[in-house]
Amino acid sequence: MRPYLEKLIQEPESSLSRLNRRLDDSIPFQWHHHPEFELTLTLNSRGQRFIGDHVGEYDDGDLVLVGPNLPHTWSSREKIAPSEPHVALVTWFHPDWTQRLAQTSVELRAIEAMLARADRGLQFSCGAAIAIRPLYESLFVAAPTERFFTLLAILHQLSGDTSSQPLATTSPPRETAGENRERIDRLLNHIHMNYGRPIALAELADIAALSLSGLHRLFLKHTGKTISDYLIHIRIGDACARLSGTRQPIAVVADAAGYGSLANFNRQFRALKGMTPRDYRALFQHW
Repeated sequence: MRPYLEKLIQEPESSLSRLNRRLDDSIPFQWHHHPEFELTLTLNSRGQRFIGDHVGEYDDGDLVLVGPNLPHTWSSREKIAPSEPHVALVTWFHPDWTQRLAQTSVELRAIEAMLARADRGLQFSCGAAIAIRPLYESLFVAAPTERFFTLLAILHQLSGDTSSQPLATTSPPRETAGENRERIDRLLNHIHMNYGRPIALAELADIAALSLSGLHRLFLKHTGKTISDYLIHIRIGDACARLSGTRQPIAVVADAAGYGSLANFNRQFRALKGMTPRDYRALFQHW
């Protein structure tokens, strides 16, 4: 699957774009980025959420704000109501729009601060998602002027969610040149599609059409991490999602996340999470 820069079509007479996405089969893995902010409410669906180096479980009512040029995708595992479709209510708006508003309206400073935090992705609390859902759904049937004020009301309400959590550990650079943007997209897509197996540096250098030293410089500049550290975050993130959301044995979880050695998996998991995989699973067990 080729990574891509998603080019959104601006709706006529509107400062934002919307998509009421309904899928009967699944929400597919489509690794992409775009210069707009994206607010996504996912309904009747469970699966995994990938945002930058974050890998996590999502469930019905998941509400996330993704910042500009932060690679992301959702990938469903199952529906909650089998006869109904997976639903993703998505709204995009350009950062220039909110920046201009915040410059002239002190009332919007809380929104501006929240958007700054979204450069790593921002997951809102269950309470905030439940409270905002009727207003957010109304956005998809509103006329352009009403839509404008509804979005401001939604952002204002979400800016007060003190329980919102950042997702990725690093944010993308503000600007990346076109050729390097394509290279890093190819690299990140390949890593996210193949982290469950060993990935050689020579393999990544070939994909990026760079020397090994050039590969390391590009990756560190874009992600703020070495390739090995990025892979550890992706793999442990996948393991966390499996430990919290499935009953797979820990050895199976380790293998699926790309660890041939259970001892190495346990060591890296403890280093990143401060506890063993078994203790982590115990935090979520209710069966």
